Amino acid sequence: MKRVDTLLTGGTVVTMNEQYDIFQDGAIAIQGNTIIAIGSSNELRQNYEAEETIDCTDQIILPGLVNAHTHIPMTLLRGLADDLRLDVWLLGYMMPVEREFVSPEFCYQGALLACAEMIRSGITLFADMYYYEADIARATAQAGMRGVLGQTVLKFPAPDAQSYEDSLAYTRQFIQEWKGHPLITPAVAPHAPYTNTAETLQACADLAREYDVPLLTHIAETRLEVEESRRDHDMPVVPWVEELGVLSAKVLAAHCVHVDHDEMRIMHRHGTRVAHCPSSNLKLASGIAPVQEMLDRGLTLGVGTDGPASNNDLDMFEEIRLAAFLAKGATYDPTALPAREALTMATRMGAEALFVGDITGSLETGKRADIITVDHTPLHNFPHFERDPNAIYSQIVYAAKSTDVLNVMVEGQWLMRERQLLTVDENAVRAVAADYARRIDAFLSAREGNVLSKLVAIGGLEQEESFEIQVKAHVDDPDIVQKLLTHRDVQIVRHTHYRQYDTYFLFDDADQGRVRYREDDAIGPDNAVVGVRTRLTYTTPTKEREFANAILLSRSRFIAPADRPLRFYREYFQPDTEHSVEKERRRWHILYKGVLFYVNLDELSKPKSPGYFLEIKSRTWSAQDAEYKAELAGEILEILGIAPDQVIRAEYLELSEQA
Repeated sequence: MKRVDTLLTGGTVVTMNEQYDIFQDGAIAIQGNTIIAIGSSNELRQNYEAEETIDCTDQIILPGLVNAHTHIPMTLLRGLADDLRLDVWLLGYMMPVEREFVSPEFCYQGALLACAEMIRSGITLFADMYYYEADIARATAQAGMRGVLGQTVLKFPAPDAQSYEDSLAYTRQFIQEWKGHPLITPAVAPHAPYTNTAETLQACADLAREYDVPLLTHIAETRLEVEESRRDHDMPVVPWVEELGVLSAKVLAAHCVHVDHDEMRIMHRHGTRVAHCPSSNLKLASGIAPVQEMLDRGLTLGVGTDGPASNNDLDMFEEIRLAAFLAKGATYDPTALPAREALTMATRMGAEALFVGDITGSLETGKRADIITVDHTPLHNFPHFERDPNAIYSQIVYAAKSTDVLNVMVEGQWLMRERQLLTVDENAVRAVAADYARRIDAFLSAREGNVLSKLVAIGGLEQEESFEIQVKAHVDDPDIVQKLLTHRDVQIVRHTHYRQYDTYFLFDDADQGRVRYREDDAIGPDNAVVGVRTRLTYTTPTKEREFANAILLSRSRFIAPADRPLRFYREYFQPDTEHSVEKERRRWHILYKGVLFYVNLDELSKPKSPGYFLEIKSRTWSAQDAEYKAELAGEILEILGIAPDQVIRAEYLELSEQA
């Protein structure tokens, strides 16, 4: 008789293997971290002697559930701001709070709280995407869970990185530190195509391929995202990321609510996996993903809760049930996504979606011992009909609840026994979470009336490049610009003529930033107005330094459409002071040595100023690129023959204030 560490006997073993084998009065033998035998209780008792034999009578023995997409430290932001539009929720609440509070300790403590909740929900494996992922990995390993953990990369500054170069460097270090860990699979996580550039997406894909790790991202979550991709790239989201080479990595794409047939074929061709997040998609009014069609086309799908701030829980039983119901309601077909297939998405197929299906996701000999047992006797799951072999799947998906989970094992180690957590101190994580809630409440209360919050509430806000190169000089002869435009290293891309009317809203508290309302009147060849555009620009206080005769500005810059009259914004923002600038602007978009610059030749009428102002500008998300562009701006000054004493540091707003 062979000796093993653990023998589970007497339960209904639902293997979720490809044959969907079920063993009534079944048993599992476990040695170390591995399942070494599955069969009937009588057979395994005769062949194996265990250090510990556990009677699982009246329990269902299942592979651990797989949460295919989440942001687990956001447990500490659960319930912070609900029932809002996605842009208001994200830009008005989540990002400001994250900038203030997210730290390695925040992520570690939030991850511990989430792990406790997920263990209670029967989750043994999850895919995460957030900041300071190394600290999330530390908490996950301490809790004993299995995680595919993606370090977030954004084109704008994040809580753990001032630039995307910093994000990529952190990600590389994170992968090197954790690759090969028995529980942790490190991953690269460019947040989404619309929060990255083509360059950052390609860099992330290169990094994922270099280390052969997964790439996690959000794809086609909202209709607006698809519309903007068509506008900016002349194609939907999936063809765009395919063109960039992103899909050549091992991609797990969250949401995919608004993908069409052709995009599904592209994803299938590349082996792209999908994480379906039903609760989050409904709560944020993103829509319903075409799950049944994706399955019919051969895509590999998992089920995810999404983050606890947009769901608001980590209950996979709720997600599986909702996924099955939504598929039926969306297709008007009650046979769509039957219970067995829905449970497959949350177990074996979910593990395959996370690229670890070879070691977990089903109960099979040789796979890791990632196992849960579920009480089969609660009133809400009685009686039991056994005529139909699929009845057990219906009982699990349509009637069972997370509170029915009794025992949880990962890698052969118990994380919960008889509903008692063994690896996370529940009272300690509660106390930490309560303290964060008090501090965040105080922060938001003090921030009431913040200008950015008001701007976000209007909607349509977008963050633009973080770094700006700016050179301004006073010139008497407007033809000086021809020296640049005719230079051998310059290519003219575009020329426009505007009449601009700017109104600046300023506040006594400089930390509030400033808002500019601009009306651009496009002027045609006959000097008539041929088009009008209005928009708002918000900038935070500027960090600046002199670099090669140019001024390098580092600041958060946001733009939003101004679809209401100036009077409205004046009353809405209630500025402490207001200044106006009016000017004629001739603008050239040029490539100087292949780099895009904006050349503005401005004639100010308010405040009235003699002569002209020549302005050279360029913007970027990259601090390193900004320094390079500052050097080129210095070369442009030499081409123009502009002496250092002609350079003006003042902006037009400051000239207006002086006037």
